[in-house]
Amino acid sequence: MTPAISVRGLRKSFGDKLVLDGLDLTVPEGSVLALLGPNGSGKTTTVDILSTLTPADAGEVRVAGYDVDREARAVRAAIAVTGQFTAVDNLLTGAENLRLMADLLHLDRRTGRARAAELLERFDLVEAATTYPVTYSGGMRRKLDLAMGLMGDPRIVFLDEPTTGLDPRSRRAVWDVVRGLVAQGVTVLLTTQYLEEADQLADRIGVLDGGRLVAEGTAAELKRLVPGGSVRLQFADRRPLDEAARLLRGATVDVDALSLDVPGDGSVRALKDVLARLDEAAIEVADLTLQTPDLDDVFLALTGRPTIEEVPS
Repeated sequence: MTPAISVRGLRKSFGDKLVLDGLDLTVPEGSVLALLGPNGSGKTTTVDILSTLTPADAGEVRVAGYDVDREARAVRAAIAVTGQFTAVDNLLTGAENLRLMADLLHLDRRTGRARAAELLERFDLVEAATTYPVTYSGGMRRKLDLAMGLMGDPRIVFLDEPTTGLDPRSRRAVWDVVRGLVAQGVTVLLTTQYLEEADQLADRIGVLDGGRLVAEGTAAELKRLVPGGSVRLQFADRRPLDEAARLLRGATVDVDALSLDVPGDGSVRALKDVLARLDEAAIEVADLTLQTPDLDDVFLALTGRPTIEEVPS
């Protein structure tokens, strides 16, 4: 099956600044790829090239099966792009913004109005359809912006940091929209600085650093790249805690919390081994928790700097 997005050896410089340095990407149809990286890592430039907004210096790029250089018009017909800042017109109502997009896409009047009504319903904007976006919340403006991009019924959607600056409730509303798109078979390439966003939405995650893809995989696969998992054992009183500490050499004891952190690789085998040793010694555990590396640990290990932002709760 032809992938929705295929990138080989992508390079781009602005003056003497190298932004993309031999980037390779493959995104299967109907999936979500999240690109993580700090500002300046090449995320937005990648989206600009894939959406035909910026020419590449070198490399082969195909979107929806089309070459972005030779078949740019076909690429544009197959995609939608939502940038970091909304592109809605404050002088038009929500419904008028959508009808404007219908006109720009050369949809006939009946089709355009039907498509606008459908999208207003899908994005829960029916009550706001006759009001102006200047009165909307940040989440509503973002949803209208997404709806405008979907007027052409695209097969592939590029979302460049779509929830930056949104409050947690609005951010989760956008996540629901993305999940709905994927459920309909749409392919999504998402750039983000938010760890939870990538964890929640992406089938696969790519970590960009210095214009290179330094790692790619599922969230679980990336977390396994980083050592440092542990099992936290909780005890009812001091006696079993002391016995477990003598048995499990190298564990970290927290007397006040009556807990023991046993280092390991986070695997099921390691957990079973710890429990088997405790059971053989007749040491009763009140509770246990698996402590595994998160995406922040992965990013720090791969790039040497903790630059990704967590979603505020």
